[in-house]
Amino acid sequence: MKLLTTVAATILLTLPILAFAGQVNINTADAETISAELNGIGLSKAKAIVEYRKKHGPFKTVDDLSLVKGIGERTVEKNRKDIQVSDAKK
Repeated sequence: MKLLTTVAATILLTLPILAFAGQVNINTADAETISAELNGIGLSKAKAIVEYRKKHGPFKTVDDLSLVKGIGERTVEKNRKDIQVSDAKK
């Protein structure tokens, strides 16, 4: 019973974190924000996204994210609804 209570408490405590995960503009966000908001993107991959953006300019589409080494189409699909690519100059 104690295990069930612990599991239930853990789930309840993590729900707010999941609920507040939001969209991230990969053309303007820093690596820390990208890694915090996107599933399967750790800090090293997030830094690669920022470096790619600096070298090649802003992403034009969500699918362009898969051009970054280490980011596959599966990761893009998993995060598609949370990725924004609006113009970096706005």
